[in-house]
Amino acid sequence: MRFNSTFLYLALASGTLSLASCEKGNKGFDKTKSGIEYQLFANEGGKYSRKEIAATDTAYKSRIGKVLALNVEYRTAKDSVLFSSRKQQGTPVMVPLQELTTKGGLEDAISLMQPGDSGVFRFNLDTIFAKSFRVPVPPFMKKAGNVMTVYAKATKLMTRDEAMVEQQKMMAVQQQKMMAYAEQQMKKDDVVLQDYIKKNNLKAEKDASGIYYVIAQQGTGAKPKSGQTVLVQYKGTLLDGKEFDSSAKSNGGKPIEFPLGVGQVIPGWDKGIALLNKGTKATLLIPSSLAYGQRGAGADIPADAVLRFDVELVDVK
Repeated sequence: MRFNSTFLYLALASGTLSLASCEKGNKGFDKTKSGIEYQLFANEGGKYSRKEIAATDTAYKSRIGKVLALNVEYRTAKDSVLFSSRKQQGTPVMVPLQELTTKGGLEDAISLMQPGDSGVFRFNLDTIFAKSFRVPVPPFMKKAGNVMTVYAKATKLMTRDEAMVEQQKMMAVQQQKMMAYAEQQMKKDDVVLQDYIKKNNLKAEKDASGIYYVIAQQGTGAKPKSGQTVLVQYKGTLLDGKEFDSSAKSNGGKPIEFPLGVGQVIPGWDKGIALLNKGTKATLLIPSSLAYGQRGAGADIPADAVLRFDVELVDVK
């Protein structure tokens, strides 16, 4: 997606702009006095029209203290997605509106938006990290180029109390969706796991959680309890055999150490390691909902990936 058609993304994401209106309104970027390049569109009776800086709302002070709900997406100069509230959260970002003390940053861009507006904002990378994020620019972003683009759609303006209630509602709906999705995905994963076990002639047992485990060497020590610290050697692979992590690579060959059952590792590990006696070597076959779920993890673990871990419970403290 090129910059001269960036608001096409907003049209498709929101489902409210037509392709015809996008093509008609695309005249490149305007620029604020503070240096922000922008394309801004107002929603007027369900139709979007291009807003110039002179036509934007000047009464921002009346919105200070309120909360603006925004769907946002950040992209690098090479158009790689850094963050998408729709995909990664499933809910808008709640932005408290405060008095502007710094011009040229993300807060300055958001101040131009009213509920219903859509905008595309292009920033100098060094500027936005210094003014808005206040951290050094990550090297990988520098390599992509010295520009970051933010796509935004303002959905609702609320008081803080209203925003808190709205956020609780959105979280409840999102949780219900995630639980329903996980339940359906668990059934799909179980079919995949049973097929994998059959093809590889594994003698696997199934835990009530949905994990399958294969004992390669039975240990003689006690099973760990929740809260106890365990030391584990491991190698993690996808079902196609591609390795994505191991204690040999990530921990210099030493077992990793963590408290069991307190959420410091994926649920499949908390549940799976608890099934093993100290000294046991085993294979854990973990459904995606007990691993990294819909989001996956980095470039090596895709969404809805069923994982295999070959583990050894070295010690229990």
